[in-house]
Amino acid sequence: LIAHYQSLPQAASFTQAASFTPVNYREAFGLFDRVGDNKVAYNQVADIMRALGQNPTNKEVNRLLGMPSADDMTAKRVEFEGFLPMLQTIINSPNKAGYDDYVEGLRVFDKEGNGTVMGAELRIVLSTLGEKMSADEIDALMAGQEDENGCVNYETFVKHIMSV
Repeated sequence: LIAHYQSLPQAASFTQAASFTPVNYREAFGLFDRVGDNKVAYNQVADIMRALGQNPTNKEVNRLLGMPSADDMTAKRVEFEGFLPMLQTIINSPNKAGYDDYVEGLRVFDKEGNGTVMGAELRIVLSTLGEKMSADEIDALMAGQEDENGCVNYETFVKHIMSV
């Protein structure tokens, strides 16, 4: 069993120096175990994956968990042995968007073709499309990104969000 876990691909790291191993996976999982039963609530699975450098959507995680109800998300728990195959699925997912994909997506909003989008428009998009962000999350993400005209250089913005 240990040999199988050690053969899993490495997760993307937050910095060039950091790399995650199956031992790190177990340690991160354990940090979210608030009961001490070597299990975590379903609603923590995405957070653990993000702590390990992945960026799954809530929809992807819900699909991996079997489309649980809101009550199940807080009531049901998963063991590490059940979590690890889900993490491997996310790590191996071919649908990971990269820098160019994000820039291309934001370029649609660049009406003047000058490499910027209106910050207000970006805020609306972040709060209404896809996995909607709260106003506080948007404020934190947008901090220091708008110029004096309220515009955001989207290439710089994408570099910023990919480093967070």
